[in-house]
Amino acid sequence: MKKLLLATACLFLGSNALAQETAPPGEVMKLYDIAVAPSAERIVADTQTLVDFGTRHTLSETESDTRGIGAARRWIYDEFRKISAECGGCLEVIYVSDFVEGETRIPERTEVVSVLAIQRGTLDPNRFVVMSGDIDSRVTDPMNATDDSPGANDNASGMAGTIEAARILSKYEFPGSIIYAGLAGEEQGLFGGKIVAAHALEKGWEIKAVLNNDMISNIAGIDGVIDNTTARVFSEGTRATETPEEARLRRFTGGEVDSPSRNLARYIDRMADQYLTNLDVMMVYRLDRYRRGGHHRPFNDAGMPGVRIMETHEHYDRQHQDLRTEGGRIYGDTMDGVDGDYAAKLTALNMVSLAGMAGAPPFPANVEAQGAVSPSATLTWERPSGKAARNLAGYRVYWRLTTEPTWTHSRYVGDVSAYTFENLVIDNYYFGVAAVAEDGSETPVVFPGPAGRF
Repeated sequence: MKKLLLATACLFLGSNALAQETAPPGEVMKLYDIAVAPSAERIVADTQTLVDFGTRHTLSETESDTRGIGAARRWIYDEFRKISAECGGCLEVIYVSDFVEGETRIPERTEVVSVLAIQRGTLDPNRFVVMSGDIDSRVTDPMNATDDSPGANDNASGMAGTIEAARILSKYEFPGSIIYAGLAGEEQGLFGGKIVAAHALEKGWEIKAVLNNDMISNIAGIDGVIDNTTARVFSEGTRATETPEEARLRRFTGGEVDSPSRNLARYIDRMADQYLTNLDVMMVYRLDRYRRGGHHRPFNDAGMPGVRIMETHEHYDRQHQDLRTEGGRIYGDTMDGVDGDYAAKLTALNMVSLAGMAGAPPFPANVEAQGAVSPSATLTWERPSGKAARNLAGYRVYWRLTTEPTWTHSRYVGDVSAYTFENLVIDNYYFGVAAVAEDGSETPVVFPGPAGRF
């Protein structure tokens, strides 16, 4: 046993001896404050305001100031402007829109309008992380744009959480940029996300993460379970934009469960474990619920990492339903299904994840692994330079057995651009690397090769 322990202790000696002498940065203490900052009362109040617009259907009224999708998006815009005024104009609030027609659920020419509040980073302003909620709602008939459609949990809750995140995180400065997004047209075909993703590509924005919040306030499931201590995070496996050559490479090197979206989900899980109490993340290795969709998907389709954050136990009687009572069962997505404390907890999960990534240095680029028919494995990556890298302290390498769902081992290796795992055979393990800031903020783990690139 002593020989085994000695061998383990010496596992990383040799070419990495100097890296062992570098002490890692400490915990990011402000994230503990951010984790307890969301107000359940404010989130419930904002959810109620959105419900009070009657319907937020994509095809509903746009001229009224009190009813319909137009009134709702203008209220969101004004809330973001108020938040910006409180932080000295730190948010750039814009509408992003386009016209849609000839679609199954949008047959006539309709302007789909989303609202973005952009908090620019101090060092790396073109690197973005996004938190989104949906503006629109619907009842049983997806074309019914006139009847009341409260959409309290689905998805006024996600929109209210996004506004609350803007209120709190705008009081801080981060090296990278954050976008708080109210996306429209989700129920009619994810059109708001498609339009915003196209806008991001046109502007050349480097979108590193999209945290889509869709239903974050319900704790009582149709399965009879009441649960306010877990949240689901859905993430795709292989990325939608993978080329045939990239697929061929992945087949021989691995990466089926290490897409950037999947490692983003692992990051969120780790942030919950570190900075939150009474909340456990259930990672679901699936793009979304079974044969269903959400507003992170258009970003995935455009090659951007994105996940869906939501409640663990859904209640289908409260989703996409006409307001009614049948056979003693109450249908409809109303305020009595909203739990403010739970919504605040999931909002905090978003906030510590956003702040952690926005506070981190540039993500490791062009990560590669070598070590075929060798007793050791080597990771290499490109170190950034210039203003964007001013807060870079160094890198942390990660590894796990190929059958492990999450990263099990890590080691801070300092400001280097390569690392050799002595006597760890590449056939048996997966490896990755994250960039670490001087204050301890860290990126998600980047898996080597095209399969893992952010």
